[in-house]
Amino acid sequence: MSTIQPFHLAFPVDNLEAARTFYGSTIGCAEGRSSDEWIDFDFFGHQLVAHLAPQECGHKTSNEVDGHQVPVKHFGVVLTMPDWHALADRLRNGGVKFIMEPQIRFKGKVGEQATMFFLDPAGNALEFKAFEDPTQLFAK
Repeated sequence: MSTIQPFHLAFPVDNLEAARTFYGSTIGCAEGRSSDEWIDFDFFGHQLVAHLAPQECGHKTSNEVDGHQVPVKHFGVVLTMPDWHALADRLRNGGVKFIMEPQIRFKGKVGEQATMFFLDPAGNALEFKAFEDPTQLFAK
């Protein structure tokens, strides 16, 4: 297995200060470089860049997955189970409103996973997940 390299994701926000508070304080991402137009965040070892682009914000479409409507456009990280639980607690304590409450999805099936969905202040959908058995990530 090769070493996983950090990914880079740039996404739109409508308010840089709201993004700074949400990704920095609520989720706990360290801030990197920034300007009047963008902010870099250390997103669990990956480079996440919030760009000021109000006209491109929000999620528009959902699909059914395991009986839930999930946003088609979303991003997030696969965490360890302890880190996933810690983040779920941090988000609950921070008053985050969930699209899908933290739960176990596909229980007893291939791909069983802990998952949660929520929106950032600009309406971007995020999903964080974890597996008791990490080999299930790509299981068919």
